[in-house]
Amino acid sequence: MVLKKYKNSLFYFGVTGMFSVLIYWIIQKGKLLELKKSNIAVHTQNDSFDDFVNSMVHNFKDPLAILLAQIVMIILTARIFGWFFKKIGQPTVIGEIIAGIVLGPSLVGMYFPEFSAALFPEASLGNLKFLSQIGLILFMFVIGMELDVKVLKNKASEAIVISHASIIIPFAMGIGLSYFVYNQFAPAGVEFLSFSLFMGIAMSITAFPVLARIVQERGIHKTRLGAIVITCAAADDITAWCLLAVVIAIVKAGDFVGSLYVISLALLYVLMMLFIIKPFLKRIGDLYAEKENIGKPVMALFLLLLILSSYATEVIGIHALFGGFMMGAIMPDIAKFRMIFIEKVEDVSVILLLPLFFVFTGLHTHVGLINDVYLWKVTGAIIAVAVIGKFLGSALAARFVGQNWHDSLTIGALMNTRGLMELIVLNIGLELKVLTPEVFTMMVIMALVTTFMTGPALNVLNFIFKNKNETESVEAVDENKYRILISFGNNEKGKSLLRLANSLTKKQKSASVITAMHLCQSDELHSFNMEEIEKESFEPIFDESDQLGVKVLSIFKVTNDIENEIADVANSGEYDLLLVGLGKSIFEGSLLGKVIGFTSRIINPDRLLDKFKGKEGLFENSPFDERTRQIVAKTKKPLGILIDNDFEALNEVFVPILKSDDATLMDYVQKMIVNNNSKINILDRNDFVKNNFVIQSTVVTLLQKFPNNITVITDTDLNTTFFKQQDLMLISLESWKSIIDTEADWLVDVSSVLIIKS
Repeated sequence: MVLKKYKNSLFYFGVTGMFSVLIYWIIQKGKLLELKKSNIAVHTQNDSFDDFVNSMVHNFKDPLAILLAQIVMIILTARIFGWFFKKIGQPTVIGEIIAGIVLGPSLVGMYFPEFSAALFPEASLGNLKFLSQIGLILFMFVIGMELDVKVLKNKASEAIVISHASIIIPFAMGIGLSYFVYNQFAPAGVEFLSFSLFMGIAMSITAFPVLARIVQERGIHKTRLGAIVITCAAADDITAWCLLAVVIAIVKAGDFVGSLYVISLALLYVLMMLFIIKPFLKRIGDLYAEKENIGKPVMALFLLLLILSSYATEVIGIHALFGGFMMGAIMPDIAKFRMIFIEKVEDVSVILLLPLFFVFTGLHTHVGLINDVYLWKVTGAIIAVAVIGKFLGSALAARFVGQNWHDSLTIGALMNTRGLMELIVLNIGLELKVLTPEVFTMMVIMALVTTFMTGPALNVLNFIFKNKNETESVEAVDENKYRILISFGNNEKGKSLLRLANSLTKKQKSASVITAMHLCQSDELHSFNMEEIEKESFEPIFDESDQLGVKVLSIFKVTNDIENEIADVANSGEYDLLLVGLGKSIFEGSLLGKVIGFTSRIINPDRLLDKFKGKEGLFENSPFDERTRQIVAKTKKPLGILIDNDFEALNEVFVPILKSDDATLMDYVQKMIVNNNSKINILDRNDFVKNNFVIQSTVVTLLQKFPNNITVITDTDLNTTFFKQQDLMLISLESWKSIIDTEADWLVDVSSVLIIKS
C-alpha cells in the first residue's frame, strides 16, 4: 500500500537520479579525453570566477543586451516626461521629444559622457535606427487609417483653400529664408534647389494626429470650426506628404528633370495602390465587416502588403514612410475594421517603437552647437518664419473664405502645430545629408516651440475674444431645479447610477434634471470613429432612461485627464450632486491588494505632487482606488460614490449614523422616502437622533409624515439576514473611513454602498 502510494515519486527520483549520475560520469570521462588531446590545464577556482566575471562583462556588451537596456531606459524616460507635459496641458508627444533630447548629447551626453557612451555606443545606433524606422512605418500606417477622406468631400471648398494656403505661404517663406542661410549653413556639395525645397517643406508640415487630439480635448470637434480644422489638417497631411515624396525624388536625382523618372514610378505606384490594391482590400473588408475579430491569416496578409508597400516606395526613392501612409489611407472604409487594426498596431508603434525614434532624433540634436548669440538669432528667425508663414497664412486664408477673426486665428494656431510629423521630415533631411547638424537642431527647436505654443495661443485667443464656441452645448441653468450629474465609464455602471439618480427624483421630475456624462481618453479615440463611440456609449443609458420614463441630457467629452475633467464639469456646472462609480482592484481585500494599494500611493506622481503641495499625508490611508481619490480631492460639489453590486432598486436602505456630520445624510434620506417610498433603517449608535438637532428634527418630521418608512435600529439588529435584505447602505465619507477599519464585516453581506461627500 505504501509503495503504491509513493510509486510515482520513487520512479521520478530514481530515473532522474540515475541518469544524472550517468551524465556526470560521461562528462568526467570526456574531460580526460579533452586533456589528452590538447593538454589543456585544469582551471582553478579563481580562474573559473574570473571567467564568470569576464562572461558577465561580455554579456553586458552584447548588441542585444545593449538594445534591450536602451529600450528600457527610453520607455521609462519617455513615459515620465510624457506624463509631466500632459499634466501641464501639453501634448504627450512634446514630453517624449524632450525625453529624446535629454538622453542625447544635449544633456546626458554632456554631463554624463561615460554613461551615455556605455548606453548609446556608436556601433549600436544602427540597430536603434532600423527599429525606430519600423515603428515609424507602423505609425504612418495608423495615421493613414485615421484620415477620414470623406470629410474632404463634404467641406472641400473652404478647407482646400485654407489648407493649400497654409502650405504654399510657409513653403515660399522657407525657400526665401534658405536664400539667406544657404552659404553659411548648407552642407558642402548640396545644391540650393535641394536645400531650399527641404527648408520649404519643413516649414509647411502640420501634425495631424496632435491637432486632432487638441481639437477633441478642447471639445470643439462637433462644431463647424472643429470640422473645418480637421478637414484642413487632413488635406494638409495628404498634400504635404505628396510634396515631400516629390522633394525627396528631386533631392536624390539632383535636379528636377532627373527626378521625373522617380516621380513617374511614384505615380505608377499610387495608381496601382488606388485601382488594384484598394478594391482588393475592400472585398476583404466587406467579408469581415461584421466580425469582432480578424484572424491571423488576414492580419498577416495586410501586414505583408504594408511591408511590400513600404519596400516599393523605398526602392522607388520616395522613402518607406510614404508607403506606410499610403497603405493606411487605402484601408477599407469601415470604422470597426480600421479600429481593429489600429488597436493591434498602435500600442506597439506608439508605446514601444516611437520613443526609440525620439531618442534617435535626440542623439542627433546637439543644442550645444547653438553656442553663440548669432546662431540663436538664426534659430529665432527660423521660428518667426515658421509661425508667420503657417499661423498667419492659415488665419488670413480662413478670414478670406468668410470665417470670423476668432475662428480664423484659432485655425491658424492649430495649423501651426508641427509635432512628430516635423521630426520625421527633419530626420529624412538629415539622412539625405541635406541638413547639417546645426540646422537640424535649429529646426527641432522650432518644431518644439510651435507645438508647445498651440495650447497657450488658444487660451489667449479665447480670453481676448471671450467668446464661447457657437455650437457648444451649454445647459440652461434653472436654480429652482435639483440637478444631478452622473459620470460613468462603462454602460453597466452608468445604468446603475441612472437608476439611483431616478430614485432620488422620480416623483419630482419637473423639478429635477439628470445629466449623464461619458469621458473618453484622447489617446484612445480617433476622429473617424468618434460619433460611433459616442452613440455606443449612450445607447444603453438612453434605453434604460426610456424604461424608467425619465429624460436624460448627455455630455460626451474627450480628455487627457479624466479625473480633473469630471471635477471641472461638476464644479462649473451648477450641479447639486455628482454621482460616480467606484473602481475596484482585482486584488481587493487580499494582502497583495493592500501592498499594491500602498505602493501605488507612494509611486503615483499625482500623489507625490499632492504631498509636496501639502494637500495630503503621503502615507495616509485612502479607502478608494486612485481615480476616485483624485475625484474626491478635486470636486467641490456634493459627491456620491456608488459601490455597485448589481444595484437595481432602492426599497430597503441602511443608514449608519456614526458621527455628528452625518446630519448631511438626512437630505438624501428624505429624497429617497418622498420620491421612491424607500424604507430607511437608521443605526443610531451614539444617540445622535436624540441629541443632534438637525438629525432629530428630520427624523421626527419623517416619522410623522411617513411612519412606515423609517425605523431606528440598534447594533443587535445587525446580522447577515439584515444586511442581505438591504438594497443600499447610505453612509458619509468620514463614517466610511471609520467602518473600513472597525466594521469591515458589514461589507461582506451588504449589497451596494452610496458614500456621500457633502
